[in-house]
Amino acid sequence: MPTDLDIAQAATPRPILDVAADLGLTAADLRPYGHDKAKVRLTAGADKPMDGKLILVSAITPTPAGEGKTTVTVGLGQALGQLGKRAAVCVREPSLGPVMGIKGGATGGGHAQVIPMADINLHFTGDLHAITSAHNTLSALVDNHLHFGTGPGLDPRRVTWKRALDVSDRALRSLVTGLGGRSQGVPREAGFDITAASEVMAVLCLARDRADLRARLARIQVGETFDRTPVTAGDLNADGAMAALLNDAIEPNLVQTLEGTPAFVHGGPFANIAHGTSTVVATRMAMRLTDYVVTEAGFGFDLGAEKFFDIVSPAGGFAPSAVVLVATVRALKLHGGVALADLKHPNPNAVAEGLPNLEKHLETAQGFEVPVVVAINRFTEDTDEEIEVIRARMQALGAAVEVADVWAHGGEGALALAETVAALADGFTGQAKPLYTPDMPAEDKIRAVARGAYGAARVEFARPAVLALNRARKNGLGHLPVCIAKTQKSLSDDPTRLNRPRDFTLTVRDVVYSAGAGFLVPLTGDILRMPGLPKRPAAFDLGVDDEGHITGLM
Repeated sequence: MPTDLDIAQAATPRPILDVAADLGLTAADLRPYGHDKAKVRLTAGADKPMDGKLILVSAITPTPAGEGKTTVTVGLGQALGQLGKRAAVCVREPSLGPVMGIKGGATGGGHAQVIPMADINLHFTGDLHAITSAHNTLSALVDNHLHFGTGPGLDPRRVTWKRALDVSDRALRSLVTGLGGRSQGVPREAGFDITAASEVMAVLCLARDRADLRARLARIQVGETFDRTPVTAGDLNADGAMAALLNDAIEPNLVQTLEGTPAFVHGGPFANIAHGTSTVVATRMAMRLTDYVVTEAGFGFDLGAEKFFDIVSPAGGFAPSAVVLVATVRALKLHGGVALADLKHPNPNAVAEGLPNLEKHLETAQGFEVPVVVAINRFTEDTDEEIEVIRARMQALGAAVEVADVWAHGGEGALALAETVAALADGFTGQAKPLYTPDMPAEDKIRAVARGAYGAARVEFARPAVLALNRARKNGLGHLPVCIAKTQKSLSDDPTRLNRPRDFTLTVRDVVYSAGAGFLVPLTGDILRMPGLPKRPAAFDLGVDDEGHITGLM
């Protein structure tokens, strides 16, 4: 059986100018990167109304078996194209952390991929490197300020800004910098975040234009003075240099799917520690240039999709007209108690046992009062009996449900799903209902998400979290939305509790500020901003042949 990489490398991509022409764009709107990818200037389509229908794809709680959310997103975009509709796909850029770690690539799979697959997964147009450079420029200016002792008087013990690197490296989580004598800087505790967890990434993804980008960069808080006054990137005169480094990165990247559907691949924040969606600028541009935009929200609906409704939509000035909730037979079997090694064996009873996880995500999605379609992402080993268990339960709950067989058949495998989604999106005239309102206290916003999206019975705030929320209000940040950092492996904050945990307490151990991005980050569980590599990382399989072709990319 051919691998995803085999299928992608066998494809003959359309010239990117032809793909752009489908969007009504000309060569003047592009800055090509070779023949199959390009940056799109921010002025492209700016004179058109933003009236495309936005379709948000999310999923049940992810498992090591993989749910194929990106694959369904791409396949649905291709299917809409096969139905003769003007459609585009908006997905995130892969981080080298997962690419080299457990997950591997993040461009879809089988016959539902965005291409050039290897380029997108490895360096692409350099956006993540630009974000890393902008982040570390601010880090260098922080230490330069401490070394010379000029400016706002930053307390080295209260510096919160770390460095960034787009590699999973647990050894860099905590370290001490500035050793080696007076000329080497001021010794202090420091560390690294992975680039996808950088606030600069979140800022880039939520900014509407270059002016908004620089304003958000200036608001980034790097620490406090000795009297606990916040110090920002603007106070250190860092925002101009950072904006300059991001000048190209803010422009959306245009590529295509295997079937030639236009695809914007731009930005890549993680949903367990950030907001987990593509950029606002790419989404707004796509909604001006097409009739249907299919975008994804990372990890389960409790993380990326909730944050899309409560953070991304207000920032972008748009909202979904329909939601696709992806479920798989094998993930439900795992939630139903089947071991990972046994998932290929038919087990309709285990599928039924795992359904409460899907039911909870469906309840959450329906709570936003936007039409929802459950998409059963079919894998080759799935049986009709197992699929029927899901279909029957969803129909009993009054939910629309369709099978997506896109890995094997591309857009053709999602035609029924595309017809259902388009009809629901076209018929939706209401407004999405967020889980909380801006005027609610931060504690109540956290409770609203914990109870509404996770199913928690209670929320407890550790003392550091209480103090941090009090400081947030004192510093004028109490009105911001909340971007809860939580494990993606469970609806709860305990990664070992699968399926649908009940009667649990969510514990907020601390809260950090992302003033530039425009949200508070409540920390739960043992969530880390710098992942580590597994015992056998995917990097072991990567290579390149004598002709320059990438090999071993998952």
